[in-house]
Amino acid sequence: MTQLHTVDKPRIGITLGDLNGIGPEVIIKALADHRLLNLMTPVVYGSTKVLSFYRKMMNLEEFNYSQVKTKGQFFPKAINVVNCWDEVIEINPGQPSRQTARAALLCLKKAVEEVREGLIDGFVTGPIDKNTIHGEEFPFQGHTEYLTQEFNAGESLMLMVGHDLRVGLVTEHIPVKDISSFITRERVELKIRLMELTLKKDFLISKPKIAVLGLNPHAGDEGLLGKEEIDVIRPVIQDLKTKGKLIFGPYPADGFFASGQHSKYDGIVAMYHDQGLVAFKTLSFESGINYTAGLPFVRTSPDHGTAYNLAGKNLANEGSMREAMYVACDIIKNRSTQLVEK
Repeated sequence: MTQLHTVDKPRIGITLGDLNGIGPEVIIKALADHRLLNLMTPVVYGSTKVLSFYRKMMNLEEFNYSQVKTKGQFFPKAINVVNCWDEVIEINPGQPSRQTARAALLCLKKAVEEVREGLIDGFVTGPIDKNTIHGEEFPFQGHTEYLTQEFNAGESLMLMVGHDLRVGLVTEHIPVKDISSFITRERVELKIRLMELTLKKDFLISKPKIAVLGLNPHAGDEGLLGKEEIDVIRPVIQDLKTKGKLIFGPYPADGFFASGQHSKYDGIVAMYHDQGLVAFKTLSFESGINYTAGLPFVRTSPDHGTAYNLAGKNLANEGSMREAMYVACDIIKNRSTQLVEK
């Protein structure tokens, strides 16, 4: 049986992230552009008191919002706010705090709960502080790992998305010394397949062309600088090619981006975090976003952290947060236009 679902104006959840970071500021600045309300119904998970604090700090008294009184009853032409705690939380912009980290987790859990219940269509996560949030309730390296487990996805793909650039990672938040042990045929193939699937389903590219980077300098230099390309990466690429996939590489990462080859591909698979993100943020900073591909629900985030050094100074650029909202809307609409087998 096939089922068609359309979403004209997605309900987008937005978690505040760490209250002492720049999350609340960039969210307010992004939503202050009322054109967004024509494309989406924003639902902010956090606290009206926190928004009031930052609204006053930034002298944006014309920024208005509506508190959600009844679960799931959102105003379609307003900025909705779901209060996620009752107690008073002290806000000290720029200062890491266990209390504000716990508040960030409450925002995240509430958004996960309501997307599961179908009350929102997807969500955007504000930046968290991995050091202060880490603990028994959140024993994860970041949002990606938490959401992958929370939604029983098995595996996901951390995908950085810019206007004409999409970079996915084989390994994510792991120490550099451990990367090589994670570069297995199974993992590399899985991540490439997740990249192909999301390019088709979420970005509507019918026959995606994907580049794969090597792990070692000069992509191993034919084994002189490492064997992973010969033993692992190249055999996976060759096998996928025999199955009709447009997969190419492995390419040396430095020359690949420096020569502009990235513009010839719909997606790029990097072996580790900094290999992909240094190039991505150089090319797409303040407009690029992070998308967790492979989840049953759409989750995006800005491509920056809490930026405590900027918090409370009204200096943070909201471009990446705004783009994360736009991309979430686009992907939800792309998914909704497709016939999904049930």
